Amino acid sequence: MSRPLAPSLLLLAGISLLAMALSVSVGSVTVPISDLLSTLAGGGSTLHQTLIFELRLPRTLAAFATGGLLAVAGALMQVLLRNPLADPYVLGLSGGAAVGALLAMLAGLGAALVSGSAFAGALLATLLVFGLAHGTGSWTPSRLLLTGVVVAAGWGAVITLMLAIAPAQRLPGMLYWLMGDVSYARAPWPGLMLLLIVCLMLFPLGRSLNVLARGPLQAAALGVAVRPLEWLIYLVASLLTATAVTTAGSIGFVGLVVPHMLRLVLGNDQRIILPACALAGGTLLVLADTLARVVIAPEQLPVGVITALLGVPTFLYLLYRSRV
Repeated sequence: MSRPLAPSLLLLAGISLLAMALSVSVGSVTVPISDLLSTLAGGGSTLHQTLIFELRLPRTLAAFATGGLLAVAGALMQVLLRNPLADPYVLGLSGGAAVGALLAMLAGLGAALVSGSAFAGALLATLLVFGLAHGTGSWTPSRLLLTGVVVAAGWGAVITLMLAIAPAQRLPGMLYWLMGDVSYARAPWPGLMLLLIVCLMLFPLGRSLNVLARGPLQAAALGVAVRPLEWLIYLVASLLTATAVTTAGSIGFVGLVVPHMLRLVLGNDQRIILPACALAGGTLLVLADTLARVVIAPEQLPVGVITALLGVPTFLYLLYRSRV
């Protein structure tokens, strides 16, 4: 890792900690920083302990894990498809997860089974897209992308049908989940552990990913096993996206905007971009969720609304800037 870029990761890590401290502190009951530090050290009042450890901290960590997972998945998809505007949801993974979760909601299943159904739906979408794109020959990035777009459209039609026939009392929860919501995410540790493991696993492959981003022919000429590496990227990105969708529903633009912006600032070295995406994506979603909690308090907005409001103008600006 080059010395000029190592401080960038330290800076992002510091900003992440500040964002999480802000998220835990603000809300309907404000927790001063001194009380926050005292509570985290094992002291503090019973109210603050309950508020922080049972409500705000799990939600904050879940938001950080979800944002990091989506951003890293987006960076990997952009390498795989060699398209800087690729997105974790471009292959219809979120649509499959949404169908699985909505089926569980319609059946009246509990939160754990809803999450499990969402994960199963995302994995089904992964196998479906990969199988159709592969066909009887080998898949190419363009073929994979087109297959994903078509499958995503199909999932969208199924979701619309399910919403049309759903009982009225179940519609609010289903719509909230579709818009992205971390208020019910109480198990952040699987997502955090997966994010850490993937970043550690991919770091030794940084050089190969850098070469692959320039094209498969050049990568093969330099001794990179292109096909196994593409399979690995696809499977890891699918797993990251499925875990993120399972945790917090469908949240857009994080995996699209964060890697693109970081490449403009830090360059295109995947050894830097991937951990930077984990930190910046997590920070972005933590701040977005904090804003969603306080902007119309005591009511709460789905965090997907905030990311869309932030992501659309940012994406349009980046698109315009790329033309200059």
